[in-house]
Amino acid sequence: MHYHRAGNSGLKLPQVSLGLWHNFGDAAALDSMEALIYTAFDNGITHIDAANNYGPSNGSAERNLGRILARGLKHYRDELVISTKAGYQMWNGPYGDGGSRKYLLSSLDQSLERLGLDYVDIFYHHRMDPETPLEETMGALNTAVKSGKALYVGLSNYDGATMARAAEILDELHCPFIINQNRYSIFDRTIENNGLKATASKLDKGIITFSPLAQGLLTDRYLHGIPADSRIARDGRFLNSSAINDATVHSISELNAIAAERGQSLAEMALAWILKDGLVTSVLIGASKPSQILDDIGALKNTSFSDEELQRIDRISAPLESH
Repeated sequence: MHYHRAGNSGLKLPQVSLGLWHNFGDAAALDSMEALIYTAFDNGITHIDAANNYGPSNGSAERNLGRILARGLKHYRDELVISTKAGYQMWNGPYGDGGSRKYLLSSLDQSLERLGLDYVDIFYHHRMDPETPLEETMGALNTAVKSGKALYVGLSNYDGATMARAAEILDELHCPFIINQNRYSIFDRTIENNGLKATASKLDKGIITFSPLAQGLLTDRYLHGIPADSRIARDGRFLNSSAINDATVHSISELNAIAAERGQSLAEMALAWILKDGLVTSVLIGASKPSQILDDIGALKNTSFSDEELQRIDRISAPLESH
């Protein structure tokens, strides 16, 4: 495992990090979740990423991580980077959503209680909130650090222009804003189109990306239909069967052929593609089996692409990119 600094900070993150967006909710078995986290940690994945609303139900991923920490991993707290977020709806009523001081700081206290921790390493605002002054939201992040409940702060799902304004405020507050978390994959180039990737590089802020496999589309699982144990079949909240059409399968098949030429699986190539230019600090993976984590780490063996390969990937993926 290689570790990269998050922007110009002193904090190093592994090239591959473990996200708890899926597979760590109430429906999962604790022993299975523990096996995933231990496999990740034993193979150099020192960063575990959560959010207040990860589940289902809301709060369950943090609560389950807290149980796993208490059962053994807490001894390694100083070898772990643990992050969480607040920004999307967490509880009903006017104070459980958005970017207000009341919501963010209350949510952080609740997250720490569920995790059984005194602090998190990174606390993110999870989304832009046009109804709250940016100065208020950034001030709340600064308070989280000044109170000792977070070591660093990050922004998630921001665009380039808003992130730049937020960075200016946080710099004036001397608040250690070090990283942006955004969706990014061969099929979703949003951060290239909204200025986030270029602005983060210009301002020397880190980037950590999620959904690198486009919810499983960038694997070989859907080349021959929808498997019964697939995410589409089990949980259609974020990807449903309408995504599997002739055009999509054709693009996946062509990308799979390029991966085979490189001696990689499609999933490995998709992860390697994100890390190809050194502008992304770490890529977040999700997993339901320990073997998937080991397979994903295999992508690190080859993150170099020829110009021809990149041009072919761009041509194949262009019809499916999210703008």
